[in-house]
Amino acid sequence: MGKRAMADPKSKSADSEAVEAPVPTARAPLAGKRVLVVEDDASIAIGLRINLESEGYVVHVAEDGDAGLELARRVAPDLIILDVMLPKRNGLEVLHALRAEGKTMPIIILSAKTGEMDKVAGLELGAEDYVAKPFSLAELLARVRAGLRRGAAAAPAERRRGVVFGDVEVDVDGRSVKRAGALVEMTAREFDVLVCLMNERGRVLSRDDIFRRVWGPKHHGTPRTVDNFIQQLRAKLEVDPQEPAYIQTVRGVGYRFDG
Repeated sequence: MGKRAMADPKSKSADSEAVEAPVPTARAPLAGKRVLVVEDDASIAIGLRINLESEGYVVHVAEDGDAGLELARRVAPDLIILDVMLPKRNGLEVLHALRAEGKTMPIIILSAKTGEMDKVAGLELGAEDYVAKPFSLAELLARVRAGLRRGAAAAPAERRRGVVFGDVEVDVDGRSVKRAGALVEMTAREFDVLVCLMNERGRVLSRDDIFRRVWGPKHHGTPRTVDNFIQQLRAKLEVDPQEPAYIQTVRGVGYRFDG
């Protein structure tokens, strides 16, 4: 694929184009940034992964809308490249869900649809940019760099806002929790469970929902696994863990965050 335009995703030539060796570039200030590609066409996804990794980014790939949404929640990417025509849940639905949850990372819509109304719909839902297929790879990479720079500039303000409930302050980007001004010691998995609940504030999540979002579909566990983590969070964050004010049990269903 190199730095040429990406082929139409449905053409047979796309496979050979998408896996050509990329031209390495040095983008040190943005190296290590996490980019999520949600694309159901394997040739396009592989080509984007190769070229994005050559830019120094950490790349995650999902092949349908549901998987893309779960991965976005789990890895907190710095930028998302999101196809519109996806299986299970289309890209606009994924975009709407992420923005409704307060996720502010830049999202570049990638689609074979070129109609003005499709572009307008994506931008009005909160997309950072819109790129139509077939596209120039060099242009897309430039847009990714621009989006990451804007996202990095906005990040300090996002961290300052954080999430506050009672005497608890959660710095989501910094992955830290304070209670009454004192740092709360918390494992990475405990923090992920807390963020999972906060992302769905007011909505009930089943134990399976929580386990799938935090541990991922390839891990195995029991409802008791989630229960144990909920108990640990309550012990660290609730005034009275036996009568929780924030992490509520909904009998027969699961848990709800009311902070």
